[in-house]
Amino acid sequence: MDGTRAELHFVFMNYDPEYERLRSNKTKRGAHELDMYLSRKHDEVLAKNLQPGTYRKTLSLVIVDGFAVEITDDQANVLRSAEEVRIVEKNQELA
Repeated sequence: MDGTRAELHFVFMNYDPEYERLRSNKTKRGAHELDMYLSRKHDEVLAKNLQPGTYRKTLSLVIVDGFAVEITDDQANVLRSAEEVRIVEKNQELA
């Protein structure tokens, strides 16, 4: 594998007290604030670590503070070294 073909990866973030605070607010407004916070946070991590236009975030995961992104293996290695990131895993297709 040459690391240049984009594939779906899941990125899970390190502990974030603001995420925990927002997640504890079970109101509709609280859920909206959490969604907006995570989407912005995840976009910022990608923009800070990868070149624009070289990736495609497909979704933010609220329950685990993570996101799915189409990136190359080389880009996954870059994200693994970001201080905010706990784990980067390639999606495993089940046959």
